[in-house]
Amino acid sequence: MRWADLDQLRHVNNVVYVDYLQEARVDMLRAHGRGPGALVEGLVVVRHEVTYVAPLTFGFRPVSIECWVTEIRAATFTMAYELFQTDEHGDRTVHLRARTVLTPFVFAEERPRRITAEEREALTQHLEPDEHPARRCVSPAEPVASTYDVHVRFSDVDVYGHVNNVKYFEYLQEARILFLHELTDGERDFHLVVAQVDVDYRAPILFREAPYECRTSVADVGTKSMTLESDIRDGDRVLARARAVLVFFDLDEQRSTEPPAAVRERLVALTTR
Repeated sequence: MRWADLDQLRHVNNVVYVDYLQEARVDMLRAHGRGPGALVEGLVVVRHEVTYVAPLTFGFRPVSIECWVTEIRAATFTMAYELFQTDEHGDRTVHLRARTVLTPFVFAEERPRRITAEEREALTQHLEPDEHPARRCVSPAEPVASTYDVHVRFSDVDVYGHVNNVKYFEYLQEARILFLHELTDGERDFHLVVAQVDVDYRAPILFREAPYECRTSVADVGTKSMTLESDIRDGDRVLARARAVLVFFDLDEQRSTEPPAAVRERLVALTTR
């Protein structure tokens, strides 16, 4: 954990957790996979499902991540994670649970490939099957509440020449911030925490001068939460879809709360479902 990982609420930012998961995944496959190096060196993320259970604040005690494989298919496999801290009494506090669908990828040909028998054997050593149903992401319905121009920075690109999967979460966060700024005319007097984010990766985002487009709609408004649906596009081509559940948060009490009445009224007026 780093001091720079914190956001304005003094919590580890939701984007940073996905970076933690990436480090844990690479470490498991590289150091403990006991399988071919091509698997860890040639993977792309197909889908993330991230559930934020409890805020994580800065401290000097280590954060631990347990990760394992839950499903192996012909050309994809799914990993699950639990991010937690253990106190001096051995009690565990879970901060996040997540799942990632991955596929082996031939970067020279820009295409996925099937899992080899050797790779399947290596992954099977970490297999703990479950029946977790996948959550569905859809493109935002009309009317779109907000549009954000995604400008790719050179540092966003990974060793494969693609925008790294973690950066999509950052782009979606920036789009949400713009939406909230427009919703409140820049006078926001409430706080939000992220409860859940799911992202489907459909095609790589590449470094270029022209921006991509991120569109966001309000899918649902609850008593203390709202659900946003987003996609990132290159013209009419959808590159990623996402669904985010945000909870209104009382910073002093450190608990969920109801939104201001005027804000809820505006959100309900924008709801598309």
